Amino acid sequence: MDRLAYDRLKWKCRRGLLELDLVLERFMEQHAGAMGEGDLAQLGELLELADNDLWDIVNGRSDAYETRFGAVVARLRAS
Repeated sequence: MDRLAYDRLKWKCRRGLLELDLVLERFMEQHAGAMGEGDLAQLGELLELADNDLWDIVNGRSDAYETRFGAVVARLRAS
């Protein structure tokens, strides 16, 4: 992923919910460098969800996401 695309993805991690903002910021710092293009693209798609829906998925209260996002969601939940 080129620098501009990475910066855009990082910007999309800035959210209205403080809790989600903190989790996503830490996740990007710890895991984004080791993720492949496909996983980063899936993360970008997940970031299109509304804050409350994404927060419910990240903290495990909801499994209402497409199965193809399973690996990325597992990494988010573990961080």
